[in-house]
Amino acid sequence: MNKKSQFPVTEDEKLLAPPSDKDYGVPDSWRVLRVMSEFVEGFDVLADAGKAVTIFGSARTKENHDEYQAAVEVGHILGEAGYTVITGGGPGIMEAGNRGAVQTESLSVGLDIELPFETHLNDYTDRSMKFRYFFTRKTMLVKFACAYVIFPGGFGTLDELFESLTLIQCKKIHHFPVVLYGSRYWSGLLDWIEKTMLAEGKISQEDFDHLFVTDSVDEVLAHIETNAVIK
Repeated sequence: MNKKSQFPVTEDEKLLAPPSDKDYGVPDSWRVLRVMSEFVEGFDVLADAGKAVTIFGSARTKENHDEYQAAVEVGHILGEAGYTVITGGGPGIMEAGNRGAVQTESLSVGLDIELPFETHLNDYTDRSMKFRYFFTRKTMLVKFACAYVIFPGGFGTLDELFESLTLIQCKKIHHFPVVLYGSRYWSGLLDWIEKTMLAEGKISQEDFDHLFVTDSVDEVLAHIETNAVIK
């Protein structure tokens, strides 16, 4: 156990600890092999995923919430359209997206992550993998997707949102739709991005226009079908 925490030490924490704190018995140079093995396994697990969309959102959203039900519908309509649905594999919105997809003939994938507190893979995946490292997992969530659908969520959801926007802005990925579901939830953030970041020239209008906001399941699919380049 970590002396500074009540939670077990994760592989991410071991990797990110400064050199003076490296008391875990494995040099960083050897951890490179673990990182490499995650990339190799992830590439193998998802090699035949075909056209895919990644759904993000809060792990804390309950089954009786409107957003959970909407995510089930989005997962289902994407699956019906022939898309593999990929999520982070956990509960909440992730579970809902997988739940909708697994009802179709398309593939439902969960990419779980090791956390210091209790977590579990949801019951609605056809294929899954548990990652030690956030950055290898996030690579898979981008690499095998042609679009993101992002439901209301917390810091993790925002991290994934802004990573995708940074990759698009820097021309690392192209023709990659980013759909924000739930206009009420996202309105404050979009207001700040437009009236502060854009107004002060920190981003361009083109950067801002990459964000598509909707409250319609049908519009999610239509926007992806119109704007995504299928890998």
